[in-house]
Amino acid sequence: MIVLEFVIALGTIIFLHELGHFVVGRSLNIEIEEFGFGYPPRLAKLFTWKGTDITINLIPFGAFVRFKGEDDPKVTGSLASANKWARLAILMGGPVMNLLIGILLFSIVFSSMGLPVADIVEIQEVVTTAPADTAGILAGDIIQAIYGEKIDSMEEVGTIIYQHLGEEIPLVVKRGNQTTTIQVTPRTEWPEEQGPIGIVMTNPIEPISFFQAVPLASNMAIEQGKQLFVMPLMLLRGEIQPSQARVLSPKGVYDIYAHVRQEEQAIASDTKTTLINTAWFFGIISIALGFSNLLPIPALDGGRILFLLPEIFLNKRVPAKFESVVHLIGFSTLIILMFYVFMQDFINPVVLP
Repeated sequence: MIVLEFVIALGTIIFLHELGHFVVGRSLNIEIEEFGFGYPPRLAKLFTWKGTDITINLIPFGAFVRFKGEDDPKVTGSLASANKWARLAILMGGPVMNLLIGILLFSIVFSSMGLPVADIVEIQEVVTTAPADTAGILAGDIIQAIYGEKIDSMEEVGTIIYQHLGEEIPLVVKRGNQTTTIQVTPRTEWPEEQGPIGIVMTNPIEPISFFQAVPLASNMAIEQGKQLFVMPLMLLRGEIQPSQARVLSPKGVYDIYAHVRQEEQAIASDTKTTLINTAWFFGIISIALGFSNLLPIPALDGGRILFLLPEIFLNKRVPAKFESVVHLIGFSTLIILMFYVFMQDFINPVVLP
């Protein structure tokens, strides 16, 4: 079941990437010969829509778009004959679609969960017979001040408590609409996992709407993209270990997803939590696919954009045949590298704590 979930979700992300190219191409009146569900060889042509054959193919994963005259600028109505800005827009269509899907999924997650209010410290749980319980602290109380100093984080509370073990501490707490001061004495010794006064703290959750979540989700997407481009530099500088910058095949990504799902099943997560975690995971994957396709590597969208730059800035077009050969070499190299990464993910699987 987990395998099927993963294949459907990842295949949908790839399908939407290709749909992005397709939608932009159609809107710019570029002729598209085929939009295929799955990958060749072709099984059947479903129908023809505005000159485009909609097909179903043998490998039931993702999709592809075949533009008319992709490498021949002499063919009227072809991709290669379109002006530079149209070609740039089409190449950007797939990655932008992935970024939008990622932002959509992140926004759904944020609006479903709400956001923790970092500067408000709430008592989530009080251990029975612990000092906090004896002093009269209740779950739901909000710690506002200690020793007259305003509290802005859980770390502040922990630091003060550990600095005054065995001493009476005045906690100003808000309970409902009332504020009161409670004296509590942290233990010098305590049972494991209870802490000196026996409380569990949390930040209260503030509900936000979907539209309020969009800017937060957009910032998250940008940070994900930065990591993709900065990580190679961090690796070269020795700031991270090679294992932290490991390139994964779909098999490696599946291993991570399967681990997350198995952890959820082990703790009997409810359906909402499972859906939120799944949306978050595939939001990250969609963002990663979008940004990685913009890398200036031949055969990827970013590699094709790289060949557009001389035409955009110098008005000099790279010869189509030369570009085609470079992309062919790049594609062949990517296939070899992907095979190697696949093998590494089988021989040396991703190990998660």
